[in-house]
Amino acid sequence: MTKKTIGIIGGMGPLATADLFRKIVVHTQAGCDQEHIHVLMDNNTAIPDRTAALLSGGADPLPQMTKSARLLEQAGADCLIMPCNTAHCFHAAVQETVHIPLLNMLELTCSALQQQGIRCAGLLATNGTVQTGVYARMAERFGLTLLTPDAEGQQAVMDMIYQGVKAGKEDFDTTQVCKAVEDLQSRGAQTMILGCTELPLAVEMYHLDFPAIDPTLELAKGAIRFAGGTVRE
Repeated sequence: MTKKTIGIIGGMGPLATADLFRKIVVHTQAGCDQEHIHVLMDNNTAIPDRTAALLSGGADPLPQMTKSARLLEQAGADCLIMPCNTAHCFHAAVQETVHIPLLNMLELTCSALQQQGIRCAGLLATNGTVQTGVYARMAERFGLTLLTPDAEGQQAVMDMIYQGVKAGKEDFDTTQVCKAVEDLQSRGAQTMILGCTELPLAVEMYHLDFPAIDPTLELAKGAIRFAGGTVRE
């Protein structure tokens, strides 16, 4: 069977894009190069910051996002994926500009949590993702309760994303983030949603250890299945 082609709307950010591609490759059951999935990628670093656009009047990311979507469709992609949780606030608008499906990372993540029997999760994400309620609305569809950090904890998460991972700082102090996670656990969170694609990188980079689900991985698995591949667990 001929596998379908995946198109990645990338650049949000570049490391997160590389992480998604790597997870598609690593988690595809394949015995040789030819059994892997054809992946097209547009690492469009001209896409403006999504949180700034949503909360503080920053430049609109939609024109560049749709530009990438159409480019990938024209290049032969059968479906699109984008490794940025906050960008999913624009999911419907991007979907309207192309004729191929744009898989939804938030939907795949909440579905996976439901299948795992999780009823309550802590959301670690950007201010844009938290304040727009894009994850909360999706979680409600799956009967999930979402908890978010207090103001101090949320700022610690933002600092780790922007001043840690995005800035390439390998010695970022994660004390306050760990404190925020412990607070969410004490309030009933069974696991953490790493709701920014820089956060799975942060967990690895800073050797963090707590129960968590990786939306980037769930997106990779969903893309593999869509393309007709078999997921290597």
